[in-house]
Amino acid sequence: MPNGSLDKFICNPESSSTNCQLEQRTFFEIAVGVARGLEYLHRGCSTRILHFDIKPQNILLDDDFCPKISNFGLARLCQKKEIIVSMLGARGTIGYIAPEVFSRNFGGVSHKSNVYSYGMLILEMVGVTENFDVEVSHTSERYFPDWIYQNLNLDENVENTSVLTEEDEQMKRKMILVGLWCIQTISTNRPSMTKVVEMLEGNVHSIEVPPKPFLFSPTRSVQYSSTTSLP
Repeated sequence: MPNGSLDKFICNPESSSTNCQLEQRTFFEIAVGVARGLEYLHRGCSTRILHFDIKPQNILLDDDFCPKISNFGLARLCQKKEIIVSMLGARGTIGYIAPEVFSRNFGGVSHKSNVYSYGMLILEMVGVTENFDVEVSHTSERYFPDWIYQNLNLDENVENTSVLTEEDEQMKRKMILVGLWCIQTISTNRPSMTKVVEMLEGNVHSIEVPPKPFLFSPTRSVQYSSTTSLP
């Protein structure tokens, strides 16, 4: 995979190796490609595969920037008829873990937990998180990103970007709207990956603005910040 991993091309104010040279259409096509890959893992295989560590570092890019999902070290297999997955502890990377994976108080773990991680991935791709990430990077708010809704002005972030064409703006808006749907607090409110692909490939005006989450973040600090299988 000659172009390495996706994280090299995502703007990160804390990184000295930021590239950020991909066009909006390339980012959009990567988002669609990853969505199709997850849809295949959820529906196309005889046994459903739940990845549990979707993040930019695990999205590899070939010569044509076609994405490949990698690193299945935390993945779980489950039968398609299974709605809830039995897990002894949380697993994943801070910032991409669904609330129900981090705490069972939010319900059972399922394939919708991967949908949440995908939502955080594409919001990072369009730069929604870069302006707010520093202030929440060392707190548990990274698990419960209601701060995205509190700080994000959708019209300002999409429509007032003079360097983007109208087509680019529509692609970016679709990614933001889909991302916000994917990170809904209650897993049943998140779309399936089939629906995600449908929204990305459809008309931007047919995508409703998702509701704001009702959850407020806990205030205690989080002491770990890397991929882990949590106790």
